[in-house]
Amino acid sequence: MTTTGPRTTALTNIGTLVTNDPGLGEGMLGLRHDAAVVFEDGVVAWVGDARDAPAADTAHDLGGRTVLPGFVESHSHLVFAGDRAAEFAARMSGEKYGAGGIRTTIEATRAATDDQLADNVRRLMNESLRSGSTTVECKTGYGQRTRDELRSAEIAGQFTDEVTLLAAHVPPPEYAGRADDYVAMVCDEMIDACAPHAKWIDVFCERGAFNREQAHAVLNAGVARGLIPRVHGNQLGEGPGVRLAVEMGAASVDHVTYVTRADIDALAGSSTVATLLPGADFCTRNKYPDARALLDAGVTVALGADCNPGTSYTTSLPFCIAIAVRDMHMTPDEAVWAATAGGAAALRRTDVGTLGIGARADAVALDAPTHLHLAYRPGVPLVGGVWKDGVRCTPETETV
Repeated sequence: MTTTGPRTTALTNIGTLVTNDPGLGEGMLGLRHDAAVVFEDGVVAWVGDARDAPAADTAHDLGGRTVLPGFVESHSHLVFAGDRAAEFAARMSGEKYGAGGIRTTIEATRAATDDQLADNVRRLMNESLRSGSTTVECKTGYGQRTRDELRSAEIAGQFTDEVTLLAAHVPPPEYAGRADDYVAMVCDEMIDACAPHAKWIDVFCERGAFNREQAHAVLNAGVARGLIPRVHGNQLGEGPGVRLAVEMGAASVDHVTYVTRADIDALAGSSTVATLLPGADFCTRNKYPDARALLDAGVTVALGADCNPGTSYTTSLPFCIAIAVRDMHMTPDEAVWAATAGGAAALRRTDVGTLGIGARADAVALDAPTHLHLAYRPGVPLVGGVWKDGVRCTPETETV
């Protein structure tokens, strides 16, 4: 995003400021009231009471609105072509979800041009920005041939530094019944080609996708080429995904819908973040994860929107916060933390998901007096202003 403008910007007359820094305010969210924050050269330079705010080149009087860190979207699949609305309608009519629908998107993505794929990523990145997500991770996984995974990684890299290679999404059609052969190709060829354009390596360890041994091989190959592991696991049933993620020291294991007590204990004793994706469960009529059990055990929890064309075609973390509070037994404070600082933890970032001193100047202003309204007023477009790197974004803001 091209940025111009003043060197310092003050957001003043903030009714409730969520800092996610307990040293700056009350509770886990570091709440301050009647507050102000000053951005300088793209970072947070000052936080305090509005009456004490230093002069700045530009000041925005927020009239008592809430300000919180920009949402951190740590799980998205934006490099794709095509539409699966008919599949969604069929599922709502009673058909059961399985992983096979991904193959429809693989065909459409392979047939699309680079410009078509980039235009779609740009559209969804801007949509995410307008709903408050200022940091967005983006996965490959709908190409599943070396040239298509490579161009997917290159296209994702035009929009974010958080690029994940998900070559092992499901076995593609030409490898039907030959998952071991596909895994060997991913490990021996595809990861070598794509690793220079990615930060993370991911795998779908699930029935209908890849078993534990296959997933382990993919993650090992990625780590050997300098990528950091993360895992899709335990979405459709109990399985090895969670404990594989912990064993591999993965940054996160995502979905975590069906877990055993042993899974929870393993997560609680690790640095692996449990990223919960309520949009996927909403759109598949799957059961929701038991966030309460994870949190009470001491597991670090993140929330992601999981934007993808088949099972969660939303970019709205506010929507996911509302679901998490209503149906996953999270408190509003826990859900807001999970969509900001939790997402940052899942990406091993300390510079986003917070409005502490020195953090990136990414912030969201809500047309509401408190962050509680994100769950209290579900479906209402409360995001009234977004700042990224200290610059206010507009509906026309481009991401590149």
